Amino acid sequence: MWKNTWGIKEGIMTCAGLLVIGLILHLMTGGVDWNSFSWPLNLCVAVAYLVGLVALYSLRKKLYFVRWAMSYKAAIPSLTAVSVLTFCMGMIKQVPGHVPAEGISMFNRMISWWPFVLEYFWMTSIVGLVSLKHLFSFRFQKIPFLLNHFGLFVALVSATLGSADMKRLTMNTRVGQVEWRATDTNGQLTELPLAIELKNFSIEEYPPKLMLIDNATGRALPDNAPAHLLLEEGVSQGVLPGWNIEVRNKIDMAASVSGEDTVRYVEWPSMGATCAVHVRATSADGKQMADGWVSCGSFLFPYQALRLDSVCSLVMPDREPRRFSSEVTIYTETGKKLEQTIEVNKPAKVEGWKIYQLSYDEGKGRWSDVSVFELVSDPWLPVVPVVYVGIVMMMLGAVCMFVTAQKNNKC
Repeated sequence: MWKNTWGIKEGIMTCAGLLVIGLILHLMTGGVDWNSFSWPLNLCVAVAYLVGLVALYSLRKKLYFVRWAMSYKAAIPSLTAVSVLTFCMGMIKQVPGHVPAEGISMFNRMISWWPFVLEYFWMTSIVGLVSLKHLFSFRFQKIPFLLNHFGLFVALVSATLGSADMKRLTMNTRVGQVEWRATDTNGQLTELPLAIELKNFSIEEYPPKLMLIDNATGRALPDNAPAHLLLEEGVSQGVLPGWNIEVRNKIDMAASVSGEDTVRYVEWPSMGATCAVHVRATSADGKQMADGWVSCGSFLFPYQALRLDSVCSLVMPDREPRRFSSEVTIYTETGKKLEQTIEVNKPAKVEGWKIYQLSYDEGKGRWSDVSVFELVSDPWLPVVPVVYVGIVMMMLGAVCMFVTAQKNNKC
């Protein structure tokens, strides 16, 4: 079998062998520590890898293995193995590296799983050798093919080795205070070359809604498809399974006042206010009726449910945030002072850092005076955006292939 007639069968055996070797390495080392490949080691590894590929390509006439690796007989099994592993990674919940390993399967950290790494390394090497083949035997009609393969190779290598220098930190800020410290994925406190002062935090919420819950289990009803009544502006009545709901009063900012045997709500435009509605619920057959207040509660006031019968109660779940943002002042070591409003998917950018709106004090909800930011720094992109170069090359290759196909169809 191991003669100069290798085919897809040998490609499958190669991928299977890498899988076995990877499992052994994983059992021995516990996984790949990508953080150890930070600058300047990642550059040294990249240079050594490229030199090795060029050396192998130069020996292709003497080494049949290299010629076979540049053929579809090696590429198809490799691409299949990588596709299957990538699909599995997408279907299995992946856990960050700083989370303790106890109780976590190796499949939950596939990016550091040796079989996954070796299969990707093998596929990337095949792509690299094929790129060198078409680069050194350059022909204009092969430009789309070269751009696609070389772009993929550049993107894979640079993204993998450059990820070790990426910093991803979390910063908790409080209104009126300046913060310049953040924690990394291991919980270590780090001082930054910039500081953030939180001026204001605000939340826009969706309208409140009413739902039915089972008195015994607390689960929303119906079990298979919970129904809700959205209390948008102008809505004064609606229907939930088995009940007609009439909204008699609605207070967006309310406080609860307890009586001897009842709870009522009054206007209270201050911190900690909750949303409350006074409703009358009538059963579909008209035989049962319940009247009272329902509220989602807040960090200051408890939630209030209305018991309709022995089976179910009417509740108002916590209001969902539609948009939340932070007004901040950013100070840098170079003396810059920037006024910014940071929202989800609208980060602030300053001196190589991107500052994302991550979270807030969910216990206080709309009254939160804490804002949580994620700060990301990738020093490779501003200086040498190699990943973007690879992506652009693949896009150009796709365009060239489309244009070439159109010309061939006309011919």
